[in-house]
Amino acid sequence: MGKPTSIKTSEEVRDRLRVLAEERGTTITELLEELAGRELTAAEREQRAVEAARELGIEYGEQVRQAGQDAWARIRAHQGDAAA
Repeated sequence: MGKPTSIKTSEEVRDRLRVLAEERGTTITELLEELAGRELTAAEREQRAVEAARELGIEYGEQVRQAGQDAWARIRAHQGDAAA
């Protein structure tokens, strides 16, 4: 682990993080490390898309990139509907 630092957030977010960490039997720091570690950056998502297209024998270009983004947007929209 690197040098400790602090993150400013609202009390509500801090309290929610505390509850989530307690439910998982971990600390807020470990919870944040887990959450940050599983989320991909835009560059990482793009690289994975390029690799997946290559494995499928598809030339990765703007049209494929846009189709993928559209598909994920629809998936996220449906996930939001299920959470509501």
